[in-house]
Amino acid sequence: MSWHTTSWHTTTLQTRYRLSMLAAAIALACPPPLAYAQGLPNPTRSKAIEESQPSEISAEIMTGRPDRELQLDGEVEIRRGQTTIKADHALYLQIEDEVTASGHVWIKRFGDLYRGQQLKLNMSSGAGYVTSPEYKLLQNNAQGKARRIDFESSERAVVSQGTYSTCEGSDPDWYLQADTMRLDSGREVGTASSAVVYFKGVPIMGVPLMSFPLSDARKSGVLPPTFGATSKGGLELELPYYFNIAPNRDLTLFPKIISRRGLQLGAEGRYLEPDYAGQTRIEVLPDDLQTRTNRYSLASIHNQKLAPAWSFGWNLNRASDNDYPSDFGQSITASSLRLLPRDVYTNYSGTYWNAAARMTSYQLLQDPLAPIVRPFGRLPQLNLHAGREDVQGFDWAFDSEFSRFFLPDEELKGRPRGDRLLINPQISYPLVRPGYFITPKLSLHATSYQLDAPAGSFSSASTLTRTLPTFSLDSGLLFERDTTFFGQQARQTLEPRLFYVYTPFRDQSLFPNFDSAEATFSYPQLFSENRYSGSDRISDANQLTAALTSRYLDPSGAERLRLSLGQRFYISTPRVTLTGPNSAGQESRSDLLLAASGRVTGALRLDSALQYSVNQNSLSSSLFGVQWLPAPKKVLNAEYRYVAKSSSVDLLKQVKLSGQWPLADRIYAVGRVSYSVPDRKTVDSLFGMEYKEDCWIFRVVAQRITTATQTANSTIFIQLELNGLSKIGSNPLKALQQNIPGYQSVNDPVVKN
Repeated sequence: MSWHTTSWHTTTLQTRYRLSMLAAAIALACPPPLAYAQGLPNPTRSKAIEESQPSEISAEIMTGRPDRELQLDGEVEIRRGQTTIKADHALYLQIEDEVTASGHVWIKRFGDLYRGQQLKLNMSSGAGYVTSPEYKLLQNNAQGKARRIDFESSERAVVSQGTYSTCEGSDPDWYLQADTMRLDSGREVGTASSAVVYFKGVPIMGVPLMSFPLSDARKSGVLPPTFGATSKGGLELELPYYFNIAPNRDLTLFPKIISRRGLQLGAEGRYLEPDYAGQTRIEVLPDDLQTRTNRYSLASIHNQKLAPAWSFGWNLNRASDNDYPSDFGQSITASSLRLLPRDVYTNYSGTYWNAAARMTSYQLLQDPLAPIVRPFGRLPQLNLHAGREDVQGFDWAFDSEFSRFFLPDEELKGRPRGDRLLINPQISYPLVRPGYFITPKLSLHATSYQLDAPAGSFSSASTLTRTLPTFSLDSGLLFERDTTFFGQQARQTLEPRLFYVYTPFRDQSLFPNFDSAEATFSYPQLFSENRYSGSDRISDANQLTAALTSRYLDPSGAERLRLSLGQRFYISTPRVTLTGPNSAGQESRSDLLLAASGRVTGALRLDSALQYSVNQNSLSSSLFGVQWLPAPKKVLNAEYRYVAKSSSVDLLKQVKLSGQWPLADRIYAVGRVSYSVPDRKTVDSLFGMEYKEDCWIFRVVAQRITTATQTANSTIFIQLELNGLSKIGSNPLKALQQNIPGYQSVNDPVVKN
């Protein structure tokens, strides 16, 4: 039996033969996309779905027996479901369920394209091969060519003498070449043997065996090596190994060779469960080549829900010596650490109450040039809080705390240890109406101390008590009007506010000070009842705070700009101090505070504050910050901070500039500098460049930071990111994100403001 097509002038009539028995799927074992496009469904490779659909076959000439074999010639096309095969010639063996094709073979499977010279495929098992193929994967734009691809099944394939790249074109900027590549779409991983990575035609990395992801899923294996250099450690080379233990558990081992220090071993484990989560990181440097000591660090965080209302956790940190963070930290935050917390806690919450218990201590990393005093540990601290709102119009709360304050004997230096019991009930009656509010409030602060070793300026009595009531009255008005803001419709508010506080004086000069300090004077602190933080000092008060706030709101209600000013007036001058005898001051009013902040326009953001001493007719402190973000990956930040010299702080005049800006179509400059005006020196700096192509990014960043020991540590980051394969070099992204507010990776999708 045969079917022929007849040409009539320039029109070719193609006969389509629908085979209900030819329903086995052609399962091409090719790697799945690295990442499916956002918003698109994940295409399934289920053979059952394919088998449920009939096949459509067309060709210029069809010969043979439909129940045994079909010979197809001329513009052959076999289509079933999401699979299409085109070729000049094809043979289908129905009993074997096998297709053999030759001549301009073209295959499309779930959007992935293959072109080759010959194809043989068992449509039931998915086994077969294609010779001299070129391929392109739709979702991640990966492409390559090979001498041959053998399909072991619908999910596994072996690529012989092939290449892999995410770059477009016949001459990609980078590609992976290997004698053998095994692609497993089921496990979403690829492995390559005798592999070489080429960049701009130059081999940059060769390994006998490597693995790479075929999707965004995590996988076990050797991670790309990272290398860099620091002024304290010299050249550094790290070769991490990643264990994907489970979807919610992993472990990373990262041995690192530091030329001036030796071999550092590290491990980081993470876990995430419905009721608990945490991570632990350990670093060990046996026999540091410079200090000739064993050095290490430990950081562990754990949070767990023991019951619906009961939680538990810890935050534990430890370093072998004072200089460890400054020697090995590569960020400003890590290098300037002076206190490492060790905290274990548990918490239970009821309907209107919660109770907590915790134990807290600190490891002090002392700097001989700028020593600090070790804070007390709390072993233990017990808290109870209860409260309700709108009970017959009243709001009430009850807080209590018991703490055992502890220091080692060698750290006491005349300070006492002891217990503190605190009880603090509060009741208020808020009157909130359209246009105004009035809130009277009454609270009682009762404290009892049981001291172990009273000495020095403290009372010889081992028991001290204090009971102080506090009355406050908070009130405010709200006025609104329609206006314009930079040419757009807006609503402006005018919000005057008065806040009165009265607390009688109680001599507290003989009381210990475990945790109190003078609170940072700020606009929110103007409305605080106590000018000290902690609970060891309760400031006497007979004072009135007057403030005025004006806000500009856009039609959606979002705040565009906030302007505030406020000042505290002392009817009676406060007499309670942190240390020494209580004495009456001379000031009748506090510094004047002014603040302005908000998103003035779509691109411009403002944050400024000013503290002016009316009594001394001088500026106490100021902060002026501005951010200009006109488009994604374009940001400039400028900040000036000033703090006048006082008995507790040194003069501070500091300018900070940072930004990310395109210099050309694909070149981005990044940088930050923090400059101390009085010292005439740079405190820290970061400068670098990023170059972005369609399939790779190159970054080079140099950073210099001042550590806790007032020494400088310089680091150089050099990284080549090959999209869809690997990052080679040391990663500067964390440093850029921490130092440049508003920074966006040039590889991130565009995010509109």
